[in-house]
Amino acid sequence: MSSKRKITVAYGDGIGPEIMEATINILEAAGAQLEYDVIEIGEQVYLKGISSGMEPSAFESLRETKVFLKAPITTPQGGGFKSLNVTTRTSFGLFANVRPCKAFSPFIHTHFPKTDMVIIRENEEDLYAGIEHRGTQEVVQSIKLISQPGSEKIIRYAFEYAKKYGRKKVTCMTKDNIMKLADGLFHRTFDEIAKEYPSIQTDHKIIDIGTALIADRPEIFDVIVTLNLYGDIISDVAAQVTGSVGLGGSANVGEEVAMFEAIHGSAPDIAGMGIANPSGLLNGAIMMLVHIGQPEVAEKISNAWMKTLEDGIHTGDVYQEGISTIKAGTKEFAQAVIDRLGQLPKTMVPASFDKDETAPMNTKVKGKPTQKKELIGVDVFIDWNEEGRDPNVIGEKLRQANVNGLQLQLITNRGVKVFPAGMRETFCTDHWRARFAKADQSKVSHAQVLELIGQVNNLGFDTIQTANLYSFDGVRGYSLAQGE
Repeated sequence: MSSKRKITVAYGDGIGPEIMEATINILEAAGAQLEYDVIEIGEQVYLKGISSGMEPSAFESLRETKVFLKAPITTPQGGGFKSLNVTTRTSFGLFANVRPCKAFSPFIHTHFPKTDMVIIRENEEDLYAGIEHRGTQEVVQSIKLISQPGSEKIIRYAFEYAKKYGRKKVTCMTKDNIMKLADGLFHRTFDEIAKEYPSIQTDHKIIDIGTALIADRPEIFDVIVTLNLYGDIISDVAAQVTGSVGLGGSANVGEEVAMFEAIHGSAPDIAGMGIANPSGLLNGAIMMLVHIGQPEVAEKISNAWMKTLEDGIHTGDVYQEGISTIKAGTKEFAQAVIDRLGQLPKTMVPASFDKDETAPMNTKVKGKPTQKKELIGVDVFIDWNEEGRDPNVIGEKLRQANVNGLQLQLITNRGVKVFPAGMRETFCTDHWRARFAKADQSKVSHAQVLELIGQVNNLGFDTIQTANLYSFDGVRGYSLAQGE
């Protein structure tokens, strides 16, 4: 085999060092041609006052090697600490989270022995952008960012993945019956890209019923592509229904850099006890080997791992009477896999990774024509806690603000229309949205918007935020209020 491939390795926190040691021992025994640049991440780095959990030298290592094998970490309790995973994904453009979820029945207990799906999750956007604000005593907000290029890239990746690995169907999951703009953009992009892959079946599920179906009939799914938050949730559900979250590995793939890990956490409650299951990280490492062009080694390890399961050698988290023969610790399980290198499973289908699978996939964003964008109004968000929070009081006061017909159209509280003609039963917080536009929805200027905001402030209101209202090619680019 060719010269060794340098990768970045982090042993992590909790059970991380134990399962990483076991995984590397298996990689070495299998003949993986790897060189390791070990970095420190996680709890100890956070406690040094580095909010990202990674020192600058760690970022330089990733920039050099472009491959990251990462054990779980512990994020200290309390504010101010950013998610290391989110930081790594967004900093290096790891836009695709890939999580295979497959049953290994009867050796790993599951009610769904035919399950074999792959969940492909958008990895950089959505609520995980972490853009949050507090503007009043009672209300905080978190902004959900969905972009057309980000949606196109992950959806195209899902179809390319299905094409490369012989998958027959791609299912899109969103909540666009409620979030018509954000999730609607993702769904529309899916429908457009699907036309380019006529040989692949497609369907769409609202995320709540989709999640229920994963829990009840997971065998009906093949490839699922979805937004960041939904994907985070359903991938754990899918892993659990196949037998155990402890078996799942994942890949975080970008144009240049990729990160491979277990899907579970650092489990500090069992750290140092020698009983952790290394399978999740090992399966992540198998995906890494395919990615870097060592599919033969990936096959050898995957088949030895399945043979170990078939022989009943299981860690305590998946041990079951009548099926398991040995309750193994972390080191014992790793040694059992090493002892079976070169063997094939007899009941389960042996792993086979084609060398072509290491080739990059086409995820080039084609983009959209530029649309005519016009400013037609503004939403003014106000902190107001007076007069018993009577919507009619704040409404009549705000009607005094008027700039050449740019005037109050409605007021909402938590998205529900409360003025004019609101429902007296609607509960109101101290966070109000006042929508200003012209009655005919005609164009306004930025100068008029600024003058209007000045008038609102002069009326004695605390303006905490504004959001301009635009149309694109004459189509409204903002949501209506509930009850509007």
